[in-house]
Amino acid sequence: QLQFVESGGGLVQPGGSLRLSCAASGFSIHYRAIGWFRQAPGKEREGVSCISSADLTTDYVDSVKGRFTISRDNAKNTVYLQMNSLKPEDTAVYYCAARFGPRCGSGGYDYWGQGTQVTVSS
Repeated sequence: QLQFVESGGGLVQPGGSLRLSCAASGFSIHYRAIGWFRQAPGKEREGVSCISSADLTTDYVDSVKGRFTISRDNAKNTVYLQMNSLKPEDTAVYYCAARFGPRCGSGGYDYWGQGTQVTVSS
């Protein structure tokens, strides 16, 4: 079975940190770019970050730059999203997805995880 399993979400106070993990099974992430996305209630899904497999180039949406860090461990078939200085507006369901190709881009994500809830609230 081909799937991603996200973990690490939860409830955190503003200013706190969480580390999300995205473990792939049934396929290798080695030659795929991996993206993190999020969807808040009543809002469209947005791309948060992406990491290429070719040269480990990373991209971030402006709202998380300087606060979030994406990384990957191909040996563990896992991608991470370290989230620091969390804000209430970061509250959303976070998903990871694998892109059909080694570089980040706006489309072409064909494997998705089930999502993990992140809630930032005092």
